[in-house]
Amino acid sequence: MSLSLSILDLAHIGPGKTAGESIAASVELARTAERSGYQRVWYAEHHNMPHIASSAPAVLIAHVGAHTSTIRLGAGGVMLPNHSPLSIAEQFGTLDAMYPGRIDLGLGRAPGSDQATTYALRRDPSAAETFPRDVAELRDYLAGRSSVAGVDAVPGAGSRVPLYVLGSSTFGAHLAAALGLPYAFASHFAPQALHAAVSAYRREFQPSEQLDRPHVIAGVNVVAADSADDARASFEQVQRRFAVSLFGRGRTFTEAEVDVLMQTAAGQHVGQMLSYAAVGTPADVRRYLDSFLDAAGADELITAHQALDDEARLRSVELLAEVAQDVTV
Repeated sequence: MSLSLSILDLAHIGPGKTAGESIAASVELARTAERSGYQRVWYAEHHNMPHIASSAPAVLIAHVGAHTSTIRLGAGGVMLPNHSPLSIAEQFGTLDAMYPGRIDLGLGRAPGSDQATTYALRRDPSAAETFPRDVAELRDYLAGRSSVAGVDAVPGAGSRVPLYVLGSSTFGAHLAAALGLPYAFASHFAPQALHAAVSAYRREFQPSEQLDRPHVIAGVNVVAADSADDARASFEQVQRRFAVSLFGRGRTFTEAEVDVLMQTAAGQHVGQMLSYAAVGTPADVRRYLDSFLDAAGADELITAHQALDDEARLRSVELLAEVAQDVTV
C-alpha cells in the first residue's frame, strides 16, 4: 500500500529556544520534507501559546517558500473566525502569485485561542456561527466571482487556491461534503470522532469544481527513531510537555511534579488525545501507518513529527521517508 504523506508543523519553540530559532528549524524541516518526497507542509494558526510560533501562517509560508522550490505549502489551518474572508483571499492570493501552484488553504472553525485571546484579537465569539457562509464567500473571491458586489480580492481573484475544510467533529465533515471540498480531520489530537466524521463526509459528498470525489486527510503523530527505546522516550517527553502546557496553568513544574501529573486524569486525557501515534523504528512506524490509513478510511496522512529536539524531528521525517519510497507525489 502506498503512503501519501504530508507534514503538519506547529513551529514548536523548544526548551531554551527562541521564536527565531524555531522558524529557522521550520525552514529546515520543509527543506528536508521536500528532499524526502513529502507532498506538503502545513502550518497551524494558534495564538497566545508560548511554545508555538505559527500564529501568522501566511507570513511563515512566505518565508519558507523562499527557501524551498517544489513542495506544497499551506495553512492547516487558518482559523477563519479570526479573519475576514477578503483578507484571507488577499493573503493567499499573494502567496499564490509568489509561489504559483504550491499553495494550499486549510480552514478551521475554532478560534484557536481562549476567550481572553479572542478579545485581544478583537473578534466576535459568535463569528464561528457564520463559518459556512464565510468559507463560501472566500471560495468565491478565489474563483474570481465575488459574492460581494464591487469587491474583488487583489491578488487572489481567479487564483483558485485549493481549499480544505479542517475539523475535529462531524460539523466540518458535513460542510466539506456539501461544498465538495477535501476534508482534513485532526485525529492527531482529537481522535474520538474520526470514524463518524469520515463516514459522514464520504456518504454526503457532492462533487464541485475543485473536487470530483471525496478526499480525506487524517492527522497522525509520528516519532520514528533508530531504536524503539529512543522513539518511546522522545514521545514520552512530548506527552509530559503537552500535559504541562494544557493543565499547568503557567506554572513551572519539577520532573517529580510532572510524574504526579501524568498519573492523574489530566495525564490520562493527554494519552487519549495523542492515541493515534506511530512510535518506534522506521519499520514499526510504517506498519502502524499502513494500518491507520486503512482503518481511518483516509486518502492521505498528515504527520505531526512529535519530538522536542529539532535534530530528532528531522531524523523522524527522514526515517519515515526511507520506508515509504513508494510515497505518492
